[in-house]
Amino acid sequence: MSEQPPSDCFICRKHRGEISIPGGAIYADDLVYVGHAQIREGQTIAYLGYLMVEPKRHVPDLAALTDEEARALMILVTRLSRALKATENAERVYLFVIGENVHHVHIHVVARYAGAPKEYWGARVDEWPAAPRGGTQEMEAICARLRVYLQKESG
Repeated sequence: MSEQPPSDCFICRKHRGEISIPGGAIYADDLVYVGHAQIREGQTIAYLGYLMVEPKRHVPDLAALTDEEARALMILVTRLSRALKATENAERVYLFVIGENVHHVHIHVVARYAGAPKEYWGARVDEWPAAPRGGTQEMEAICARLRVYLQKESG
């Protein structure tokens, strides 16, 4: 279980502070980290309410999670789903785990907003042209709202 993370693992680099994500950590502890999905290279805006939840330890796939990590991830995913509904008026929240391009477990937690046509439900939700989108400032604002919600909920 103590697999050495590859030095080029994007997620491990983010956790070490080598890569900065707009809005920073929404929540982090010894086991898990959550932040907003970053703006991809060449993009200036992102789908708002697209979060990434990751174990802090380099874990290449779900089968390699410890029971403690798995519990922590799912508790956080559940709390984030409630937060997205409460603060961003998400109509539904999707979870995706794919792991083909980045071999470090990461759970996509994605808000679906009212008005999204059915052809954009599910895995294509972020392709909806009228979806809420924004740049760094908007991402920072959503992260701040989610942090406040999570702090109040656990307080």
